[in-house]
Amino acid sequence: MARQWDAAEYEIVSGPMTIWGANFLELLVERRALRGNQGVIDAGCGTGRVTELLLRYVPDGAVLAIDGSKAMVEATARRFAEDPRVRVERQDLLRLEVEKPVDLMFSTATFHWIKDHKRLFERLALVLKRQGRLVAHCGGEGNLPKLRPAIRRVMSKDRFREFFFVRWEDPWNFADPGTTQARLKAAGFEQIETWLQEEAAEFDSMEELVRYLRTAVLGQHLSFLPKAEHEPFAAAVATELTSLGPPVIDYVRLNILAVRSGVKASEGG
Repeated sequence: MARQWDAAEYEIVSGPMTIWGANFLELLVERRALRGNQGVIDAGCGTGRVTELLLRYVPDGAVLAIDGSKAMVEATARRFAEDPRVRVERQDLLRLEVEKPVDLMFSTATFHWIKDHKRLFERLALVLKRQGRLVAHCGGEGNLPKLRPAIRRVMSKDRFREFFFVRWEDPWNFADPGTTQARLKAAGFEQIETWLQEEAAEFDSMEELVRYLRTAVLGQHLSFLPKAEHEPFAAAVATELTSLGPPVIDYVRLNILAVRSGVKASEGG
């Protein structure tokens, strides 16, 4: 299962992810890809903020909200407790199972936390109907160009170095468009579009930046540290980042649009 999250804090700081999700939904509207009655999976639903937006476009459909974090699933279940259109489940996307294939797979800011994209896309193809759509965005090649070096500098400081020595492995998988396209094709997708897009998350104060980093970015790093060092580490990363300029995180998003082909690659089509 995925690492666990602080759902209450994520609900507060996840504005950037919600905006990205909303913008991607608008792209689907422009392409007339949302029909109002589709069966949809929200893969990596978080606390359900984007799921809520998604429901506006499928008022006669049904959404299966999936997350690997127990706290996120519980938060989303509370959010939609009175809405029969939404079912919430805790599942690992690499082992995702559904009762019947769906029309649309939608995912916001999730795939970069998954190391094995080959296996991921193969699994997603299995739960989509033929001609079903995969629509996703996540961190892409070149993501966090200023933040990642700032994190490494803090990790190397005397105060924190011992906690990361030997055991550390970068938690992200920031894939490039070409490799992603090849993996999708091999998994049985067609009409594939993959491209990078620059985004920026701006913060009004250092306190806001530290809170965001602690909750949305540094979870894996903090798991190596004693609890008493969580806030100092996040604050040190924020200080390193803002020594280069204003409190802004530069993102590079990988956008993915694809259609599940009529015949899977494994079937020889």
